[in-house]
Amino acid sequence: MSTPGTRGRPSGLVIGSLVAISFGTVFIMVNSGGLPSPWPLVLRIAGLVVAALLLVGLFRVARQATPAAQGSEAAGFMDRRYWIVVALEAVALFGGLAVINNVLDRPAVAVAWVAVVVGVHFFGLAAVWKMPRYHWLGAVMTALGLAGFLTYALGGDAGAVGLISGVGCGAALFATVALALRDTTSRIS
Repeated sequence: MSTPGTRGRPSGLVIGSLVAISFGTVFIMVNSGGLPSPWPLVLRIAGLVVAALLLVGLFRVARQATPAAQGSEAAGFMDRRYWIVVALEAVALFGGLAVINNVLDRPAVAVAWVAVVVGVHFFGLAAVWKMPRYHWLGAVMTALGLAGFLTYALGGDAGAVGLISGVGCGAALFATVALALRDTTSRIS
């Protein structure tokens, strides 16, 4: 969501943060339902509150900071390499989900697969957009996905997998936005 060392609002901060907040919210809302009461409600309310706070922070930063000068790497969503990463992600995501759900009949680990694939895709985006923070996000999300598979293999249920791989990834996306906003705020202060 930001490129270190630039002045002003980094290229892609607003759109990247909106995408991360949206998907973080979805990860939390969808994957907290398998937990015993009252945890789904608690996690969903907490997720919505955090998302709202991040949106307020994002819009404050967007108003305060002028966009930084864009380098040649700021092609963003128009970059062909971005679309290659997204195409590979889609093939891996939907192909893997088809195998998990239809061949292996293990829908409890579907979110773990989603976390691994989305995590790995952040390594590609980190390279394409020269955003080192995405390496960390990719590593965390991939690890959370693998932890979900391990939890299931050790006898955990779908709720536990959803908490680790789903809610955990939502929190990781939220944390990434918070760090990007913090870095941008300190840069423009």
